[in-house]
Formats: sequence, C-alpha cells, structure tokens
Amino acid sequence: MSERITIIDFVKRAADKYGDETFIREKIDGVWTETSFVQTYEKGIVTAAGLMALGLKPGDRVSLISEGRGLWVTTELGILFAGAVNVPLSYKLESDYDLTFRINHSDSRFVVASEMEIEKVRRVIDQCPLVEKVIVFDDIPLKENEIHISEIIKMGEEYRKEHPGEVEARMAAVGPDDYANISYTSGTTADPKGILLTHRNYTANVEQAASIIGIGRGDVMLIVLPLDHCFAHVAGFYAMMYFGGSIATVPGKTPQAQLRNMLPTIQEIRPMVMLSVPAISRSFKKAIESGVKKKGKTVEKLYNLALKNAIKYNKEYYNRGGWQFWRKPFVALFDKLVFKNIRNTFGGRLKFLVGGGALLDIDLQRYFCAIGIPTFQGYGLSEATPVICANSVGHARFGSSGRIVKPLDIKICDDEGKEVPYGQPGEIVIRGENVMAGYWKNPEATANTVIDGWLHTGDRGYILKEAPDYLYVTGRFKSLLISSDGEKYSPEGFEDNLAVTSKYIDNVILHNNQSPYTVVLVVPNKDALRAAAPGNKEAQLKLIQADIDSYRKGGSHAGQFPEKWLPAATIVCQEPWTETNGLVNSTVKVVRGKVETYFADRIAYAYTPEGKQLLNPQNLAALD
Repeated sequence: MSERITIIDFVKRAADKYGDETFIREKIDGVWTETSFVQTYEKGIVTAAGLMALGLKPGDRVSLISEGRGLWVTTELGILFAGAVNVPLSYKLESDYDLTFRINHSDSRFVVASEMEIEKVRRVIDQCPLVEKVIVFDDIPLKENEIHISEIIKMGEEYRKEHPGEVEARMAAVGPDDYANISYTSGTTADPKGILLTHRNYTANVEQAASIIGIGRGDVMLIVLPLDHCFAHVAGFYAMMYFGGSIATVPGKTPQAQLRNMLPTIQEIRPMVMLSVPAISRSFKKAIESGVKKKGKTVEKLYNLALKNAIKYNKEYYNRGGWQFWRKPFVALFDKLVFKNIRNTFGGRLKFLVGGGALLDIDLQRYFCAIGIPTFQGYGLSEATPVICANSVGHARFGSSGRIVKPLDIKICDDEGKEVPYGQPGEIVIRGENVMAGYWKNPEATANTVIDGWLHTGDRGYILKEAPDYLYVTGRFKSLLISSDGEKYSPEGFEDNLAVTSKYIDNVILHNNQSPYTVVLVVPNKDALRAAAPGNKEAQLKLIQADIDSYRKGGSHAGQFPEKWLPAATIVCQEPWTETNGLVNSTVKVVRGKVETYFADRIAYAYTPEGKQLLNPQNLAALD
C-alpha cells in the first residue's frame, strides 16, 4: 500500500520537487501572471495563519463560492492547512434555497466569496445564523461582517510573527483520514447530499489516476469546469501538481464574460490539455463545423472528405490502421491541409481533452480523434473522489470509459448483488482508498451506498471480457426507461448520439414510464432551422423528425439502437435547458427528473392522439 499522505504533505512535496516552476497562470487586469509551486504553498500557509487569527479551528467548515481563479486554489489550501474543511459551492448555484441549504447543512462558520458571487451571499446571509464572517476576494466596498482576503493575508503575516511554529504545528496535526471537503451533490431528486472526502481520498485518487494517464512536466492545462467539483480537483490542479504541470482558468467576472473569453484564453494560453464535459465538446464541434461552412463549398467538401478518411482509418483507436494502411498517407496529407488549421484556433498545442461528467458519445470521440485532438472518455463519481477509469493517449477504446485505475477493487453485480462474469452488465461496485468517508449528517444514505467498504455506484456497465482493464459504462439505473410490459432500457446512448449528429437539435431526453410508447423531448437549434427552412415552421419540424427517424430501419443510423425503444412522438421544447431554469446542473449535465417535471404537461399531451402528431399546435408554437 502507498504511503497515506495528506493533501498538506502532497503540496509540500510538489513545492520541494518543482520549486520555482510555474503552477498557476492567471489573467489579472488584462495581464497574465504566474505563481510558482513554492509561492502556492507559501500562500496557503499565510492564508491558513490568517484564518487561524480569525478564529478558525480544526474541523470547522468554510463555504467557498467563486469562479475559477488562483485565489480559489490558495484559499482552499489555506483552509486545509488550518485543519479545517472546505465546502466548495458551485458559482452556478442560483436559488437562495440551494445556497442556504449547503451553508447551513454544513454548519459553515465562514463564507468566502468573489465579487461575482457576493450578492448571492448577501441576499441570504441573514438566513445563515452560524456564519460569523464573510471573506471577500475582491477589492469592493464591504458590508457588515465582511472582510477582504487581503486583510486575512495581513493578519496571517502578523500571526506567524507573533505565534512562530503554530501554523506548522496545526498542519502537522492533520491526518490522512481527516475531512478535506464536503462536496455536495446536485440534488436532482431531493435535497443534495454532502459527500465527505478525506485528505487520503484525494491523494490516493491522484496516485490512482497517475496509473492510467500521464502529463508532461511543464504542460499547461486549461480548466474550464467549476473548481468546486472534485473532478476539477483531482484531474485538474492536483494532477497537474503531481506531474509538475501548470493550470490556467478563464478570466471574467460574469458567466457571460467567461464564455466570451474562453476561445481567446485558449489562443493565448495555448494549453496542452483541457478538462471538458460532453456539452462543451459538442459546442466546440458545432463551432468548428459552422466555421468550415462559412469558408465555402470547396473547403467544406475537403473537410468532409478528410474527416471521413480519418474516422475510417482510426476505427476505435486501439485498432487503428490495419489493412487500411493505404489510408495513412492521406490522413497525414489532410491533417496538414485541413485539421492543422483547426487545431491552431485552439492554440496549436492541444494533445488531448479529458472528458467527464457524463457519457461521451462514440461519434464525438471519433470526430475529435480525426481532427487530431482526441477527447478521452473517463468515468467516476464524486463519492469515488472521483476517478475510476479513463482512456488515455495510446490506451483508448472508443465507446469504453477506459482503463480502470490501480489499485482498485471492482466488480459488476446483478440486481440481487451477486457478482457477474466479465462481459455481463450490472451495477458497477468499487472498493479502494478513494471511496468517500460517507455522507455528512446522513448515516442512512451512507449505509445504503457503502456496504462493507464497497461503494455501490448506481451506474450500469460491464468489464470487457477480452480486455478486462477496460470498463464500459452504459448508463444509470435510475434513468432506465420502463415500458408498459416492464422491460427496461437505458436511454443515454441514443440521447447523446442524436444531440451530436443532428445540427438541428441541441439537447435530447427520451421518456417512457410504463407507457404505451416512448416520446422524445428535444431542444431545437432555432438558428440552424431558420437558415435551412426560413419562415416555414412545418418544414423545420420535419427536419427535426428526419434526424430522429434516421435511427429507424433504412436510415443513416439504423441498427444503433433497438427499434422498439425509438420515440413514437416528438416534443419540441419552447425554451432551452439551462442552469437558470434548473434543467442542467453545474457540470452541464441535463437533470432528467427536472426536465420531465418542467415539461409534464407537454409529455401528457404527447400521449394524446393530437399530441402524438408531429405538426401539432404546441410543437409549432415552440418554434416561435
């Protein structure tokens, strides 16, 4: 067994090893700044001292809500160095209830917020009686019981002078089984659960992840995901700290500004690696295709020819080439003529994207590999801190979720909890040092999820018989469709594939709850529809339906999914699914239950004779 180190030990070792090499890259007031490994460690110590001067005790909880930035990292380290527990909150939380529930449920004594998030905190602070002080990242006018982080830093410097050795003693007293984070679930079906992650959960999972992925020393990673999620922790800044790489975040004091700044940041930072989720990958693909289309028919034909050739040559990645060796020169030629220019818009140095958060459609994996920026599917969940498996350079099978980390015990169990052989599907169950300590204040949920040390993920999958290092994740148990005869089917594959292959559809959900037939809810891409059939809503609906019907017998995607589960009715939603209306969560995953509740009337209508017809009044009105 590896040495059971804390995050504090881990950061100290990285600082000793990489010293003055750059760890954090951040744009401040229009200028890119760099913070070294040693400086990151020292800032963590000074912040810890300031928090101790403020009265922070070992085991206390501190809620932190901010966009991704250097202060996020060093403040979390300060909290951990002081022996306390960070409660990272998504900056995408919008409702007062979501925010107050997490702050109060965690018993947080302090809240840390950026300028972008402070108004949310001020709006609810009177409903958080345990909070003693709000710490603000930015230099803005303060209100009662607020203090700037710069003041905390000054207090820390004074505290170290007046109490020599006390911060170091506090750091040394932290053990590997002490809590580091309470990471809240998205709460898609009920109040969110607080996942207790220890110091050793994190350091063990970094070591596990390193068994299947590699990052070059000095490589730059752009993290476009919220830093509150443990995926961004482990696959992001802790992994880069382990390998000696650096991290950068997208600047912007509003979500809209960050979205605008994403591509310019990519071009300025020129990252080698990016953390991604399927929604971001799909967005990149559609942006690339739109740019190609604008360059005219000749460029578009060359692009499509190059894409077709590369996809056929790459196959499922692990079996590239083979008898198609004759395609290789054309792959190289087209890469030079077409795909190199596309990669240059992403800085020209991207080696790969790391995908997480949801299942990544196989066609999307094939696409990005073809253009020379492979997007590697991984799998995990917060309760596993989160990495369980991942594909990587030289070791990938499209359609799989990749090689299982080591060391980790894993088994696939049937509905009765019995282990099944390789190749047979069932629930994914794991055991290892990355398994959470439990759910905060929820012993019942903990007992139902971690049984005899085994974490029952609630996800369905199988281990590949011919290559048992590889795990295939096929969907969630809870998202299974149930037909009127009781048969069950996982819908994610169809949903993700349709969203990728259709230029007229942005989001998809299949629905069948013991009903006579399946219906599909789609978010239309109105711009693409209006360009294809201006002023003709009936023609636009038929374009949507044609893409859905392409999965039926005789269609271009026929045979990919069981015909009997394809939708018999189509619901075109009148508004997109966003974090604002609560239909996607902070990792841009569609929240199935909330979509079904939100559009309950439309679903009920789809099971009527009129609503089953494509050209019904509600579908036509949705395209206004």
